[in-house]
Amino acid sequence: MSTAESLQFFNGAVIVMGVSACGKTTVGEALAAKLHAQFVEGDKFHPPGNVAKMSAGHPLTDEDRWPWLTQVGASLKGNKGIVASCSALKKIYRQHIVESAGRPVSFILLHGDKAILQKRIAERKGHFMPASLLESQLATLEIPGADENAVTIDIALPLQKQVEQAAAFLIR
Repeated sequence: MSTAESLQFFNGAVIVMGVSACGKTTVGEALAAKLHAQFVEGDKFHPPGNVAKMSAGHPLTDEDRWPWLTQVGASLKGNKGIVASCSALKKIYRQHIVESAGRPVSFILLHGDKAILQKRIAERKGHFMPASLLESQLATLEIPGADENAVTIDIALPLQKQVEQAAAFLIR
């Protein structure tokens, strides 16, 4: 089967993950289009209390995150191709997503230079996540280990290159 044919029959579950402003939504939407899969914006599952807390510059606690992560994982259920965005910063969060999904999940970590992230945050309009929370997210981030179904992609690469690397990882 050719790469193009593989992409037409993609039926996996994928989380595009990373800290704020790494490009989760942009890469996730482009990857979903390439895979002929559905895209799910993980931020839409945050309850109003979480959004208010983050908007006020307060990081979420694990207790704040569990219901949100459960919903993100549940959005991946089924047997069709789905790509979702979610920070998924800790290994235990990723494990919870997989359990909630009830099927294997691949993780695409978008990671890179802090200066790039700061610039992107400064340029963003209308997002609830303030720049002040970037430090707490970077401190919380646990890079996926060899025991996880994950790949790390450099955010400095052009969008198309990021999507190509993610797709190559998924159809290997």
